[in-house]
Amino acid sequence: MFGLGMEVGIDLGTASVLVFIKGKGIVLKEPSVVAIDKNTNKLLAVGEEARRMLGRTPGNIVAIRPLKDGVISDYEVTERMLRYFIHKTCGKRKFFKPKIIVCVPSGVTEVEKRAAIEATSEAGGGTTYLIEEPIAAAIGAGLDISKPDGNMVVDIGGGTADVAVISLGGVVASKSIKCAGDRFDQSIVKHMRKKHNLLIGERTAESLKMSIGSAYPRTKIVTAECRGRDLVSGLPRTIKVTSKEMLYALEEPVMAIADAVHAVLERTPPELAADISDRGIVMTGGGCLLDGLNKLIEERTGIPTYIAEEPIECVAKGTGASLESINVLEKSMMSSKDFRRSR
Repeated sequence: MFGLGMEVGIDLGTASVLVFIKGKGIVLKEPSVVAIDKNTNKLLAVGEEARRMLGRTPGNIVAIRPLKDGVISDYEVTERMLRYFIHKTCGKRKFFKPKIIVCVPSGVTEVEKRAAIEATSEAGGGTTYLIEEPIAAAIGAGLDISKPDGNMVVDIGGGTADVAVISLGGVVASKSIKCAGDRFDQSIVKHMRKKHNLLIGERTAESLKMSIGSAYPRTKIVTAECRGRDLVSGLPRTIKVTSKEMLYALEEPVMAIADAVHAVLERTPPELAADISDRGIVMTGGGCLLDGLNKLIEERTGIPTYIAEEPIECVAKGTGASLESINVLEKSMMSSKDFRRSR
């Protein structure tokens, strides 16, 4: 079915996993959730099927998100999830294991890099390489990062927001903060509890974020119904929430991202800062779809801010495109070969 030298790019995200196969494009896009039977340790569901179980499982079944803040928090479960996705997209291969390139946030430690490489290799990958998310996002957004021009990318995923200035194929200045889509959801949960004495789950919070969430005042106020458990009576209750209220609920994480963009611009060499001022800031990742976030950053920096085409797929596409220049990456990036040599 596939050639012997199969090459695969994996965007291993906190919220979802995307798999890119060279010559085929993105072949898989599933939530990074795993459901396990605690009694037998058996894998019951992975991806979308497991996501539907979040917050709805009986005592013996646990739905786990094995990645937290962009890095592996549960090594064994991550390995099992990767094995499932690799087998699903590449088939079971005993001899010719696929060459894999995996995305990691720009601020990860050496230990976290090794964990990502080891988990991928154990899950059935051949030689494994790592690429930093902002570089993959820039490539996927269609930016030419090989030239001596400044490009600024703000990649907001589920667990981390990566802000980077890229020139000549490398990161000049960057900042990675553990404040992204998941933190937006947590802020909504916290707000509903504090203001309305209503306990809601993260899936309900995510639904509110997507339907009426705002980072910048909307021209027209929109409303949505929110169902949860009343903390006083203990009974189910439904209330109406407005986009104006969401603006207030999301203020803290949104401002943290704007501060990170400001901090990176302050450390950017003046020549590159001038380039960015002309070209604008490009936003990628699912988190950038929060209504008005690009307007807020544009107002804060005075620099035009654009959302890339298909922002959720940018990192996976960039990872796939970087497979074309894997010979260059071999010299500059950590791979499973380096890991084996240093062990």
